[in-house]
Amino acid sequence: MQGAMMSRSDLYKITKFDPFENQLCRQIRNELSASLMDSIHRQDISILKAVAQRFSPDHVEPVLAQYIDNRITRYREVIAQIRPTTIPTHDTYAISLLLWDQELFFEVHEWIESKWLESRGAEKQLLQALIRAAGVYVHLEAGNPKRAERMAIKALPPLIQHKSLVPGYFNVDRLIASLEPLNSVPPKLGSGSDLLGAKYPPWNNSGAQM
Repeated sequence: MQGAMMSRSDLYKITKFDPFENQLCRQIRNELSASLMDSIHRQDISILKAVAQRFSPDHVEPVLAQYIDNRITRYREVIAQIRPTTIPTHDTYAISLLLWDQELFFEVHEWIESKWLESRGAEKQLLQALIRAAGVYVHLEAGNPKRAERMAIKALPPLIQHKSLVPGYFNVDRLIASLEPLNSVPPKLGSGSDLLGAKYPPWNNSGAQM
């Protein structure tokens, strides 16, 4: 993989994980996120391991290794939440909810974007608003509050207008409330709620729904 290896003289030049300004940070973020998308569809965490191992801790600065470890831990949790349930691995809202509540906002953006490209009309506007809502917290994490505020302003009107299209287990009202006024603490949208479990109950040992 080009760009993944660094000389030891370069190791301590990166003191902050900043995918907006640093190409290696961006590459790590993008490749990890892509591996998660694939892992969700296959429900196979070995894909995550393979990507993480390509960035050896001996060849990346500690702040990068910390990001990778943190991301992989949360990715595992998402897969662990999906596996025992009947959540379809192509579902837009249920998967987005699980990602959101793990504060994987860039990954929410990536997950919804593929659905947004295929959507039309009100649904397309709604999905774009959800992408922007995720982007709000991506910018807040990066220390860009003004960009986050501008994105929140763009996200709100279609979220409010089309919120009836969002499944009941996805607490869109809580999301709206967190964007106006903008709350820097990301809201939990309900991945542990009974509503999600009722929509997608667990499988029993025979593979049938309980």
